[in-house]
Amino acid sequence: MTTDTDGTAVFPSCVLILGLGETGLASALWCLRQNAALHIVDTRDNPPGLVALQEHGEADITQFLGEQAFTDAALEGVQQIVLSPGLAPSEPALAAFLHKAQQRQIPIIGEIELFALALADLAAAQDYRPRVLAITGTNGKTTVTSLTQAMLQTAGKTAIAAGNISPSALTALMQAMDTESLPEAWVLELSSFQMQTTRSLVPDAAAVLNLTQDHLDWHRDMQEYAAAKASLLAASRIAIVNRNDAAVVAMVADIHDVQVRSFGVDGPPLVGDTGMESAHGVLWITASEKDDFELPEAPSARRRKNVEKPKRKAGLLKRLMPADAMQIRGQHNMLNVQAAMLLCRELGIGWGPMLNTLREFSAGLYRTQFERSIRGVDFFNDSKGTNVGATAAALDGMGRDIVLIAGGVGKGQDFSPLAAPVRRCARAVILMGQAAEQIEQALAQTGVACHRVPSMQAAVSQALALAQPGDAVLMSPACSSFDMFESYAHRGQVFSEAVQELALDNGEVA
Repeated sequence: MTTDTDGTAVFPSCVLILGLGETGLASALWCLRQNAALHIVDTRDNPPGLVALQEHGEADITQFLGEQAFTDAALEGVQQIVLSPGLAPSEPALAAFLHKAQQRQIPIIGEIELFALALADLAAAQDYRPRVLAITGTNGKTTVTSLTQAMLQTAGKTAIAAGNISPSALTALMQAMDTESLPEAWVLELSSFQMQTTRSLVPDAAAVLNLTQDHLDWHRDMQEYAAAKASLLAASRIAIVNRNDAAVVAMVADIHDVQVRSFGVDGPPLVGDTGMESAHGVLWITASEKDDFELPEAPSARRRKNVEKPKRKAGLLKRLMPADAMQIRGQHNMLNVQAAMLLCRELGIGWGPMLNTLREFSAGLYRTQFERSIRGVDFFNDSKGTNVGATAAALDGMGRDIVLIAGGVGKGQDFSPLAAPVRRCARAVILMGQAAEQIEQALAQTGVACHRVPSMQAAVSQALALAQPGDAVLMSPACSSFDMFESYAHRGQVFSEAVQELALDNGEVA
């Protein structure tokens, strides 16, 4: 983009919006605010954002829908393409269309890139310079994003959480501008899809929580998926990594660097890190701090050549909070808590407001959510566990024998990493959906019996029959939901209703 005399970017006169879902609509509405003409391209005849867009009847909008979507005419006069994150660029028809755009040298960006450019314009025009925190990873993004926002708000800062968590970043920005309530901090949940088309975002701190196989139906391979996640750390002033995940540690050049922080299930090794410690039967969240309990000094913005970078050193261990004092449970959530704390520390937040937040915070619907007990068996709803890594973490986090309910659409995943946690934790596995056979094959050598069922109601009933008092029934599918349900939320609701019906059938009301 070129810039105007006031330092703001000159917006393209014609923008093609590729996909009119939530982020596509937000991008379209933002472009209309910049007086751009729009080309709307969507293979659906009636995409979900169309009605809202049509309310702007006076705007210069040309639609290319259904079978007419990927025509050469859609590219005529276009200066920029905004690609919605739900569209896989490797899909043949879309790949051919994007190739034509690249031949015409039309830039292809995403909604988060538009958001980053909007912040740059606001900085130039209004001196609005908010702090930006960003979170990505295969699992735990929404929990960490929500928790980080809550901690900042407890500390008295205005903060908006947006991005993959919903609302979209541009929707939240437009609402804040319209109500004159631009926040001090943005907390962005970012998917690998969104990072693939983002270049200008420079977070104050960014965290990569973990990396396991997911979305291989979108990315060409695991390397591309990892590179998309790693690009966020490369762009950030402070990189926060899970030191127990080798794939994440590999995303930073040196974990001792003063621009790196780490969290993990072990003790915190270096100043600025967090970790965990068990003492006298109590599990603690801990931190490593300087003697004076100050944060590591921020690195100089100007880097001098041929000068060895300063390194972080070991510090003093400080116990922050017993894990049992928190509302959320499970080892995976202890890692989520640490990531949120490290993000907030980079904005100068003290431990006090964070610990106060943790006493009340819950992870939200369908994230290892306790439903109820039936005949001494606890039922947990982890419908948000849509990939192998999420389910493995949920299994290990329960701390007791489990009957696992899993299955759905496999998304090209390798299910073999489930074998070890199933062997350790599961009494039985109940499978349903398209991936049932594939998961059963992956678990064949575990010695744990697998049972196939046709419905969620049958799964819940079978799970209770197999469980023993004191066990947990965990519905954590390791798959997406679209073979049998409308969404992960719909799947979670159906599970919840099935558990309640089963309780009534067993004469349990409360």
